[in-house]
Amino acid sequence: MERRDFLRRLFDTAVAAADPMRIIPEALPERPDRVTVIGAGKASARMAEAVESAWGPCPGLVITRYGHARPCEGIEVVEAGHPTPDEAGVEVTQRILRLVRKLGDGDTLLALISGGGSALLCAPAPGITLTDKQEVSAALMAAGAPIGELNAVRKQLSAVKGGRLAAAAWPARVLTLMISDVPGDAAGDIASGPTVGEPGSAAGALEILRRRGVEIPERVEALLGGGTTTVPPGDARLLRTENRVVAEPGRSLAAAAEQARAEGVEPVDLGDTLEGEARELAVRQVREALDRQRRMASGDRPQVLLSGGECTVTGRGDGSGGPNAEFALAAALEIGGRGGIHVLACDTDGVDGAAEIAGAVAGPDTLERARAAGRDPEDALRRHDSHGFFAAIGGGVVTGPTLTNVNDFRAILVEPAA
Repeated sequence: MERRDFLRRLFDTAVAAADPMRIIPEALPERPDRVTVIGAGKASARMAEAVESAWGPCPGLVITRYGHARPCEGIEVVEAGHPTPDEAGVEVTQRILRLVRKLGDGDTLLALISGGGSALLCAPAPGITLTDKQEVSAALMAAGAPIGELNAVRKQLSAVKGGRLAAAAWPARVLTLMISDVPGDAAGDIASGPTVGEPGSAAGALEILRRRGVEIPERVEALLGGGTTTVPPGDARLLRTENRVVAEPGRSLAAAAEQARAEGVEPVDLGDTLEGEARELAVRQVREALDRQRRMASGDRPQVLLSGGECTVTGRGDGSGGPNAEFALAAALEIGGRGGIHVLACDTDGVDGAAEIAGAVAGPDTLERARAAGRDPEDALRRHDSHGFFAAIGGGVVTGPTLTNVNDFRAILVEPAA
């Protein structure tokens, strides 16, 4: 088999398993008499398209990342900034809030939520500005904060997250369909849970910022010092809200494992909730791959190590990179030219970090190709220039918008040593 083509087929299979056009129609109930559709996230436009494929044209409004829009007949699709919120996102979020506040007891609100919704569904809490939110979010990401910490802070700085969207729609019935991009698939963590009660506190968010060494704007410190305004679990305004996770990383890993078996490769599931520094996780997984290779005999069936989750990159240098390309670069250095180990690391939404590249592939020839191209892999890793590195040697994976988002996908093919 051609190793990189095989790894790419596994990735494409994982993405296809989370395609909203497959999963949304089967999750929908019978169309209510009075329904309004709203949504936020990188997959929300595709989710809206899937709703109308089953229900026909619907009134509504969804917000997605620039370049991720889809054609809908009744639902309006608007694009805005991600991962950094922008004024377009603030304007559309206010429109969504005005829309849901008009609903009454006989109405149903269908909310379509996916990863990316935390940045796209943006309404700064009273007393702070969009700039305050942008600065705090950017500083947390640069500090390597995992998605759980990032969202815990975002909820406390928002007028729409942490259950506030569902509370605004009360007394309408709310059905939320979610595509998970977070480790553990907790509904409250997906897009910071706009329809999910939030047990966290402002004090907890303040502690995260201080522990991560984030410079806290005065208005943010004043807001968090005044206590939380999120909607707690069990609040009466959430009693008519139902939240369903309809696609998650584990489902996509299982589909990739089935594809591997069909091609004669034994899959090994390392889990879909892995977090931490991309370069550190890469070293651990390549070492596990090499250990498995040492135990193989000539002619043994190849194995592929599959994993998901969300890696981080701390302290970006002056280069361009993201966690998946950085994983592949660190993996290439750990492989060190040894045969029989090939790696793919990509984000299932097609966007690694903030760049229009899904990730990268690496293998025994990566360092040799780098030398031929005059690139220093260790320097690239030090400067967090993984995108620049793989662009120079032809190892980047570019998919364009996949219109779904179930987080990172990693596959390491292990063959017997020559």
